[in-house]
Amino acid sequence: MKEINEKFPTPPDHPNDPRSRPRPAYGHETDPALLPAPITRKVLMISHNPVFQTENRQTAREYFHWYRPVDLARAYMDDVRWCTYGYANYEVVESVAVDGYPVKRDKFRYTEKSYLDAWRNRTFHDPDGVDYLEIVREFQIIQKINSGAIDEVWLFGHPYGGYYESIMGGPGAFWCNAPALAGTEHAQRRFVIMGFNFERGVGEMLEDLGHRAESILFKLYENIKGDANLWERFMKCAKSHPGDVTECGNVHFAPNSDRDYDWGNPKKVLSRCDTWYNFPHLNGVPRLVDDSEWGSGAIRLHHLWWFRHFPHILGESHGIAHNWWQYIIDPNTVLV
Repeated sequence: MKEINEKFPTPPDHPNDPRSRPRPAYGHETDPALLPAPITRKVLMISHNPVFQTENRQTAREYFHWYRPVDLARAYMDDVRWCTYGYANYEVVESVAVDGYPVKRDKFRYTEKSYLDAWRNRTFHDPDGVDYLEIVREFQIIQKINSGAIDEVWLFGHPYGGYYESIMGGPGAFWCNAPALAGTEHAQRRFVIMGFNFERGVGEMLEDLGHRAESILFKLYENIKGDANLWERFMKCAKSHPGDVTECGNVHFAPNSDRDYDWGNPKKVLSRCDTWYNFPHLNGVPRLVDDSEWGSGAIRLHHLWWFRHFPHILGESHGIAHNWWQYIIDPNTVLV
């Protein structure tokens, strides 16, 4: 546990951690009477972590001193539970450690020598993308989705493993930061396969979730125009709406960002971000904000701050639930 706490600190380790701050005085975002019932989602976790026979039988993770998937998964689950106000609870019901490399879509598969040579020379195989249908077949993912044994899949792997950050399969699957996974339409429901890199931290895992959220919410609101498109309003930032009052931005752009990943910008801008804590009443008074609101440039802290502003209460407007998380966590709730 000491290793986890050192790598993935929880409050009050960071002075600008949004988790350590009191909520706005007028916000009702934690009122138990307004919060939807928590849900549990069952996860199949697959880790491609080959053993290097020529390097004292160390796994790739051990040899390169990368993070343990179990630690990443545990911290990620805690973060998701926190930023969804206790709504989304993931449970890893099956964990598989693979001593090997995923096969690429052109059927190439690394060997120990070819991977280590590629790493030393920084010349990796192209195309990089994995053969998802082979993964689906090998791990009987459709059968497990159909039986209810699992709800989604988390892939953990080495750099250049070839995973998308997220991809959706099943009937009526749509873009989820990757094209819909053709060949899985015979599943009885939609499912998401997340792709995580255990060289990186929990912040990057939350970024993957952020792009999943953006894709799903875009789909949810794609036929809604004007002021009723609350997703477009939520994403307003200084870059997309210069001179206007901002809202919460998107996963790459904080309210005051000048460019992608500019989460440490000290510039102050007017924002109605606090108003989203009082959803669906969005006419609150804007105030000046800067990067101290979302962690002064820390990727994980920005994403936690951003997610925490998502609507997450009971009720609906224009046929859309006031709990955006139900769509992000379960894409079967999105009508297509």
